[in-house]
Amino acid sequence: MAASAFDTEITETAEALIGPWRQPRQMLQAQTYDAHASIHDDATAQKLGFKGGTIEGPTHFSQFAPLGERLWARAWFETGCLSAHYRSVCYEGEEVQAILSKPLPGTSQCQIQMVKRDGTEVLRGTASVGEPHAATALETRLGELKPLTDPVILRDVKVAQTSKRQPVRMAFDQSMGDLYPFSLRQKLTVITESSPYYSGADNPWHKPIIPMEMLSVLFQYRSKDDPLPARGPAVGLFADQEIRLVKGPLFVDEDYEVEREVIALSGSRRTESAWVKTRVFDKANTVVATMLLNMATLKESYAPYEEEYRRLYGAGR
Repeated sequence: MAASAFDTEITETAEALIGPWRQPRQMLQAQTYDAHASIHDDATAQKLGFKGGTIEGPTHFSQFAPLGERLWARAWFETGCLSAHYRSVCYEGEEVQAILSKPLPGTSQCQIQMVKRDGTEVLRGTASVGEPHAATALETRLGELKPLTDPVILRDVKVAQTSKRQPVRMAFDQSMGDLYPFSLRQKLTVITESSPYYSGADNPWHKPIIPMEMLSVLFQYRSKDDPLPARGPAVGLFADQEIRLVKGPLFVDEDYEVEREVIALSGSRRTESAWVKTRVFDKANTVVATMLLNMATLKESYAPYEEEYRRLYGAGR
């Protein structure tokens, strides 16, 4: 008999499962890419108008795990999916709460939301298990986006560009590189929802599994070994993210391969975005998980943006 997955206190209403208020920890203060600090560094974030270094988006996925497990049990760890649009940043010390609206009878997808104490919405999206019978939040969002016009930072990035296959693995004490300057063991000491499933073999699969928020780290940490041809240095942030387990869970200290494909380019007043689909393969070459990530690059963080825009397109934007 395996241990219980979580001891998280969950409030249940007729319409929803509601998690406790939590204060996620910021572990990316020392993150670097393109040889400069990131949006998670206080000084860099403040230059761009933020109060300080921001909590990385997938950190919030952990608060939904006990809700998904309460609703779908073992299926959550094997075929669970979170699809989220990040709506506002969260800073260390702020309290946030995860809310999962119960699915309609006969369906396996529902709405999710995370809010701060003052009601500010941090993210919204969908949670689901199993074969997709309805569009996820991000699949719907992709169909509504403005395509990228007059690109500067992403002018050399093309839809359908695909990376080389990269081997990846995550051990408890493994350094995950400049993008993720902490180990899984360090994360597990501060994760908002701890579970014996993450640290030992007392679970249905008899070996430790990787938390969903750390799947983002596993899939991304070698991305700079084969980067997109984006202009830089510039600062990016996760604007949308979907992690789907196809044949999960994924295990600590196990070998996988990842492959990335640009599936869309979009733009806004402040950002240029590359939407990248990551496919994850096990040793049998079976797809075991996917991730859809919108990395939005802030135009103002790329120093020659205005100069290059005028050179490429003539008039100012």
